[in-house]
Amino acid sequence: MSMENVVAVQIPPAELKKMQAKVKELTDLIGPYLISLTAQQRKEVLAMGDSSEPFVAKSLDYAKSNPEFLPGYNKLEDFEIDYTEVKDLTTLVRPLNQLTANLNDTHLMSGAEAYRAARNYYESVKVAAKNNASGAKVISEDLGKRFAGQGKKAKAA
Repeated sequence: MSMENVVAVQIPPAELKKMQAKVKELTDLIGPYLISLTAQQRKEVLAMGDSSEPFVAKSLDYAKSNPEFLPGYNKLEDFEIDYTEVKDLTTLVRPLNQLTANLNDTHLMSGAEAYRAARNYYESVKVAAKNNASGAKVISEDLGKRFAGQGKKAKAA
């Protein structure tokens, strides 16, 4: 990867504060309608993907027009509520997924660029310390703590 700084923008503090308030507002608004699953529940749940949606819609239509085939343990009202909720939540999930993906990409790249700059600085300080530059050894040792125990291991005799 090149040394180009891809994320060369900074969110002004006032704008960041507004964004944080809007995220909280959205969280407070939608929170009462959401559930949280455990990792195990996520593995076990029978998920409805894009290719299953037409099947579910068609099944609901049939269940409405032919309720005699609906198992006793399934309620038509619950079926309708769940399907409507899927359609409604999709209008939120898709744009939020796009936003979240871009937010994650920007976060990742900003971190990578900051870490690369820190590593470059550390390498420069190590060279300065080897050349006995005043103050460089203390900085090099302090920053080197991050990498303690990493790298080549000396072979036991």
